[in-house]
Amino acid sequence: MDGAVPRFRVDVLTLFPELITGYASQSLLKLAISAGLVAVEAWNIRDWSKDKHQRVDDRPFGGGPGMVLMCEPVIDAYEAVQAKVERPGLPVMMTPAGRRLDQRLVEELATSERLVILCGRYEGFDDRIRQVIRPLEVSIGDYVCNGGEVPAMALIDATIRLIPGVLGDAESTEDESHSEPGRLEYPQYTRPRDYRGLAVPDVLLGGNHGAVAKWREEQSRARSQRGVERTDSNPGAAASG
Repeated sequence: MDGAVPRFRVDVLTLFPELITGYASQSLLKLAISAGLVAVEAWNIRDWSKDKHQRVDDRPFGGGPGMVLMCEPVIDAYEAVQAKVERPGLPVMMTPAGRRLDQRLVEELATSERLVILCGRYEGFDDRIRQVIRPLEVSIGDYVCNGGEVPAMALIDATIRLIPGVLGDAESTEDESHSEPGRLEYPQYTRPRDYRGLAVPDVLLGGNHGAVAKWREEQSRARSQRGVERTDSNPGAAASG
């Protein structure tokens, strides 16, 4: 990227870079990139394969189904991409065994100037990749995706919102779900006032800002409590969302 150094850079190592570049060409992320606030680069791990067929996986020792990503191409790719930018990046490995991605972790990641994200496929990474790189291991929930690209996109999507200047209104992140642990945002309404017999609450139409603030706090508290009760009664509900 020419010109000013972006505030936040993400390098994604993947076997399917087109998934990342397609995502980076849309919506808020596209605007943040165009404004020079964020940079997202996708790198194809196969480019570092020494095999004439660009092979990057092999059968697991000990037997078992599927294929495992090999050490050499992944670590070579990681080290080469790290060296492309002067400031080192925090290595992040998307894996079901990692720390659960929540708003607190998003806030931590947003303080980094650069992330280098490793996206697995097949049966995952040869464990020596983890041992050599020592990444922060991150999971988006207790389920398995076909690869690390969708989890990486979720991580990037949540994190860039906290980069100064990305959102038009800086207060947008201060009064929303999970801005405080366990807190869910109050319901929102816009035109029309009445839709299929469902009317906007009168308190939002009266111009009394104090009453509006009180109503929103009560609604937020009630929603948050329902969320706790739903999670307690069905522990899997939060994991799959």
